[in-house]
Amino acid sequence: MLVEEIKSENALLAIIVSHKFREHGVHFFSPDNLSQQIAYMRHPSGKVIQPHIHKPVERSVQYTQETLLIKKGKLRVDFYDDKKKYLKSRILSEGDVILLICGGHGFEALDELEMIEVKQGPYAGDQDKERFDQHISQDKIRYI
Repeated sequence: MLVEEIKSENALLAIIVSHKFREHGVHFFSPDNLSQQIAYMRHPSGKVIQPHIHKPVERSVQYTQETLLIKKGKLRVDFYDDKKKYLKSRILSEGDVILLICGGHGFEALDELEMIEVKQGPYAGDQDKERFDQHISQDKIRYI
């Protein structure tokens, strides 16, 4: 699957864009109402993107959403619902991108890992997240 939505009941937990996605043009994968947007763009040589600025727009952000770009290695992402119940896992590889939207998530580096994280600011420190102890043992991992 080149673009996958991870859901729990009606909640959109994440969007994964495979490194194999190669469509021409501009493709937005996230709904317009999310506080973080994710798109893929592929243009031919010589394509001009008109210069622009972004105007100040008042926005309200309640939850931190983060985007991870896997530069090297493999990362297992474990997904949890809002009640901290484990749901399923996915493995991301070099070049894959994931937008984490809501619910819980945990990670395990399966190979030496390099990744870039992008999220909204300003950073709120410990007020931003609640950690919970739910490490998944190998025999309980579900790749659905």
